[in-house]
Amino acid sequence: MASSLSLHQHTIYCLSPTPTLRFGKYPHHISILPSFRKNFLKFDSPTTVPFAVTESDSPKSLEPDPQTLLQQVAESFVLPADFFSQLPRDLRLDLNDAAFDLSNGPVKDECGEEVGETLLNISRAWEMADTSTSTALVDKLPLLIGSLTGSQKSAFGRRLLSAGKRFQSMGQYGEGEVQKIAKVMIKTGKLLSASPVSGVEGEEFKQQTRMFKFGDLQVELTSGKAYTGAAIAVIFSFLSWELSQGIQSIPESSLQYANDNALLLAKSLRASLLVMSYSSTVLAVFATVGLILLGGQLKSENK
Repeated sequence: MASSLSLHQHTIYCLSPTPTLRFGKYPHHISILPSFRKNFLKFDSPTTVPFAVTESDSPKSLEPDPQTLLQQVAESFVLPADFFSQLPRDLRLDLNDAAFDLSNGPVKDECGEEVGETLLNISRAWEMADTSTSTALVDKLPLLIGSLTGSQKSAFGRRLLSAGKRFQSMGQYGEGEVQKIAKVMIKTGKLLSASPVSGVEGEEFKQQTRMFKFGDLQVELTSGKAYTGAAIAVIFSFLSWELSQGIQSIPESSLQYANDNALLLAKSLRASLLVMSYSSTVLAVFATVGLILLGGQLKSENK
């Protein structure tokens, strides 16, 4: 009668170097033939059955390929030709903000000439609500990613991440196209922004540029421009102060008009001009102080 051996974490003892085993009806039992049973003795040193554990892939090997993610970004922008132009006004403003985040500052210096030019063109297409041009330009990005350095990939990723958050803030619209774009852009941006940067590239990247945006106007903020603005504010505050002193030097008794209504109107205009002049002077002084502080901060950051 065949004996049963339980396959758990026990030690298997065997004598014959080539025992003959036969699997029975039940998968968890092994039947030993009589020729093997006769020679069954116990050894002093048990022979253990070795087994190997294969480690799963490391986290790095499980990370998706940036080119594959950029291809998903390109596919998410395959939209109807009038999709952007049909967006409500508030969403169009968010789209313009996304365009600004994608291409503001020295984009060509940070992301490379070719990728930077492509991002600028994509931003213009978004601002003009040109869906077809946007789709064609975004489709080029997967082909350009391979030529970027670590710092360029990181800068490109941050721009994608920031623009993706703008799309995310649009909320649900249509059949969820906007949120699909936001999801894949944020995912790709996070991956690319985590790209390793060498020491030399890291030092170059520390010099970031601040931009001032007012409508369609974009101005690069530097310490020199801040000090120039402060000087202009000083001149404006001086002129406002002189104007207020000139108006105040006119005595009310010298105002002579045909009737009382005209006199009251003249006095109210004089008071309004005084308030505006003094207010302009105060605001100009605050602007001067703020611009001087901003210039100092920008200058210290560039050192």
